[in-house]
Amino acid sequence: MIAHTSIGGRRVRIELSNAFGSAPLGIGAAHIALRDTESGVVPASDRTLLFGGRPTCWIPPGATLISDAVNLDVPAASDLAVSIFIPDSATADTMHAVGLHTTYISKEGDATAAPAIADATTTQSFYFLTNVDVAAPPDSAAIVAFGDSITDGAVSTPNTDRSWPSFLARRLAASGGANIAVLNQGISGNRLLRDGAGVNALARFDRDVLAQPGVKWLMILEGINDIGLGLRANAAASDAVGADDLIVALKQLIERAHEHGIKVIGGTLTPFEGAAYYSEAGETVRETVNQWIRSAGAFDAVVDFDAATRDPEHPKQFRAGFNNGDHLHPNDAGYQAMADAIDLSVFGLRPAATAAKTQ
Repeated sequence: MIAHTSIGGRRVRIELSNAFGSAPLGIGAAHIALRDTESGVVPASDRTLLFGGRPTCWIPPGATLISDAVNLDVPAASDLAVSIFIPDSATADTMHAVGLHTTYISKEGDATAAPAIADATTTQSFYFLTNVDVAAPPDSAAIVAFGDSITDGAVSTPNTDRSWPSFLARRLAASGGANIAVLNQGISGNRLLRDGAGVNALARFDRDVLAQPGVKWLMILEGINDIGLGLRANAAASDAVGADDLIVALKQLIERAHEHGIKVIGGTLTPFEGAAYYSEAGETVRETVNQWIRSAGAFDAVVDFDAATRDPEHPKQFRAGFNNGDHLHPNDAGYQAMADAIDLSVFGLRPAATAAKTQ
């Protein structure tokens, strides 16, 4: 599996999860290395990962396990190859479906130490791997991007890191934020108030935000799936959602983050007219929630993703150059526009162009 870094460091570890498994998950071996091309790794960088000093481990159902850290010079904005061997059959209940990076699966047993995997089966999902942690300098901090498919980067070009959190990471690096990591905790199909693609945002908040190391800022962009799915014509009555329901949920996330000293940045919901689950009732809810995000003062800062991506002539829709075709997800250019709309001064930085003019 290929994991893209934001900031770099000299020690690294991984986290494996059996969060949704119903039986213990056996790990027979694990390695990490700098990626070369495709499934190939830089041979001198290959490291065996241990778990409590042992090369194998069992992960109980519902649990996560952190590997021992290994010395490895990890460059910023680089690709790491994480290989795991599962000796017994296992159901991939714990996975990230929209990984947007090619995963290479060996047909020949334990290939964790192999320099490349020949004749691999490929997917674009992550299995059991939930985190790659780099030991960074003491003044480092992290931003968690928390949301659904629009944060996940759905329909962006695979293997190019063109989600808005990835574009943000590059902006930060170019503007003096080399020690600010960006953790993409978007899950395609996720909702604030209902389970679906992953557990609901309220339920996964502790795991995906509060349990992450070094978090100083939280960016929230979530709710469009609640609106679209809850207000579609054939929706169950139990799925119904109003603006007040979403606002209460967002307030909960803000309060819980503030209790841990995390500053919270709210993102307005992007346009969705033309999407398969669009409705005028849903549009009214979206506009009401967006007005609250902009004006209520509940967030420490606001990013107007809606204004950055909407068509000025048809504000319920994406700009023509930002629409990938499904009218719900931006294309690569739209994701970049979202990242460009973020005021880096929120993170104590200036945009690179502004800094250059004052030198």
